[in-house]
Amino acid sequence: MSGLCCLPILECVYCLACARWAWKKLLYTAGQESENWGLATSTEFEPIPRICRFIQAVYEDDLRNPIWAPPEGYGMNPDWVVLKKDYDETDGQVSPYMIYLDHERADIILAVRGLHMAKEGDYLVLLDNKLGQTSFDGGYVHNGLLRAAEWVFAAEIEILRELVLKYPSYTLTLAGHSLGAGVVTLLTILVIKNLEKLGNIKRNRIRCFAYAPARSMSLNLAVRYADVINSIVLQDDFLPRTTTASEVLLKTIFCLPCLLCVMCLKDTCTSEEKRLRDPRRLFAPGRLYHIIVRKPFRWGTIPPVVRTAVPVDGRFEHIAISCNMLSDHSIILIERESQRAIDVMLEDDRIMDIPPKQRMERSSSLAKEHSEEYREALRRAVALDIPQAYSPSAYGTFFKNEQTENFDDSPAETSLLSKNRKSWSELAGRLFDTDEYGHSVLKP
Repeated sequence: MSGLCCLPILECVYCLACARWAWKKLLYTAGQESENWGLATSTEFEPIPRICRFIQAVYEDDLRNPIWAPPEGYGMNPDWVVLKKDYDETDGQVSPYMIYLDHERADIILAVRGLHMAKEGDYLVLLDNKLGQTSFDGGYVHNGLLRAAEWVFAAEIEILRELVLKYPSYTLTLAGHSLGAGVVTLLTILVIKNLEKLGNIKRNRIRCFAYAPARSMSLNLAVRYADVINSIVLQDDFLPRTTTASEVLLKTIFCLPCLLCVMCLKDTCTSEEKRLRDPRRLFAPGRLYHIIVRKPFRWGTIPPVVRTAVPVDGRFEHIAISCNMLSDHSIILIERESQRAIDVMLEDDRIMDIPPKQRMERSSSLAKEHSEEYREALRRAVALDIPQAYSPSAYGTFFKNEQTENFDDSPAETSLLSKNRKSWSELAGRLFDTDEYGHSVLKP
C-alpha cells in the first residue's frame, strides 16, 4: 500500500525533471555556444561567400546557362573549369565535384556538392559508419566519408599534382557542403599526409572550407588540423550538432524530428567529461565560423555577426530546437547570409577608413593571432587529456600511447595514459618555429 502512495510522488518528480529539461532546451539558443568567441574580420572571412558559390556551381548542369545562380552570378569563368564529374562518372562513390582554376586569385579549387535526396549512393556514403569503426592518423574518422575521400584522392591526384607544379604560387583550396564538406575535410588530411605526391606543396598553401559539415573526425584530429580546415555553420544548423550513429539515423530517416528530440535527451544526460574523453566520438572539424542572423524573442533577422574560434570543449555539442534548424543547412541560405556578413564587415571597414598599410599590418597580425589561438587550443587539449588511440602523426599528438585496442580503460590504465602524456613543450616544438620577431609560427 505504501508503494502505491509513492507512485504519485515519483510521477511528480519525473514531470518536474522533464519540465525542467524542456524549459532549458527551449531557452537554449545557438548563439550561446559562440558568445565568448572572437569576431571574424573581413580579411579572413572574405573567401567564404565566394568559395560557397563555387560549390553551388557544382549543382548546375550547364555553367554557361545556370539555373540556380545568385543575382551576381557565380563569379567564375566556365573556360577555367578543369573538370566536372557527375554521378555517372563517380560510380556512386562520392557526390559530384569540380576542379576549377581561379587565375584572378591564384587558387586551385576542388569543390564537392552535398547530399542528393534522390541518390542512393549518397545515403550509402553517409550511413557507412559505426562508432569507432575506422582509425586514421591517430584518431577516428567517419568510415564512408573517408572512403569517398580516398576515391577522389586516387582519381584526381595526378591532375592536382600537374596543376600544383604548373602554378607553384597558387593555393590549393578544398571545399564542400554537407556530405561534401565531410569528404573534403578528410581529403585535406590525405593531401597533407601525402604532400610528396603533390609536388611537395607546403602545408600553409593548403586550406579547406567545410560548409554545414557532417561530423567527420575525433576531437584530437579536429583540433590538430584547425590551421588548415575551416567549418562554417549558419545559426541553428542541425547537422554539425548531430552526433548519432548512422545506423540510428537510418532507422529514423523518415522521422527526423523524433531523432533530434532523442539526441537532445541524450546530450542532456551525457556529461562533458564523457564526451571529451570518448576517443571515438566525432566532431565538426577545424576552426569554426558561426554566422548569427537571429536573436531569441526577436522577429526577423539581424545584420549577420560572425564569431570564430578553435574550441576544444563546446564544439556545437547541443542541438538548438528551432524552426530554422533544417533551413539553416541550405547552401543557398549559407551563401546569402555569408555575403551579407562580409558586406557588413566591409562597410564597417569603410566607415573606419582604415589606410591600406594598416590593413596589410592587420592581415599579418591576424595570421599571428590565429597561430596563437591554434596553439592555445592544442594546449587546452593537452590539459584536458583528450585521448589519442593510435601512434603520433607528423603534426603533433596528445598521448604517446601504444595500447590502441582497449577503449574501456580502467582507472589504473587511465592514470597510465596521463603519465605517458607528452609535455606541452615537446608538442609545441614539433608544431611551431620562431620567426625573427620572436613570434611562434606554424612549421611548413
